[in-house]
Amino acid sequence: MVKKMPKTYKGKSTKKGGGGKFAMVTDAIMKKGMSKDSAQAIAAAAGRKKYGTTEFQKMSVTGRKRANKNK
Repeated sequence: MVKKMPKTYKGKSTKKGGGGKFAMVTDAIMKKGMSKDSAQAIAAAAGRKKYGTTEFQKMSVTGRKRANKNK
């Protein structure tokens, strides 16, 4: 049986560009003993490999804009 992906994770969408999958991967890496910065760097490298540099950069910019808007 395949486990279903939740629609949100820590208030972030798990759809492409929503930030939820990035948060899930980061938390999973941190549980293995890495620091938050190291976990984010590893998750970013994996995202760049999966989506390509330009696509991942677009998602990163969108996420930063969304984060600054809510402050």
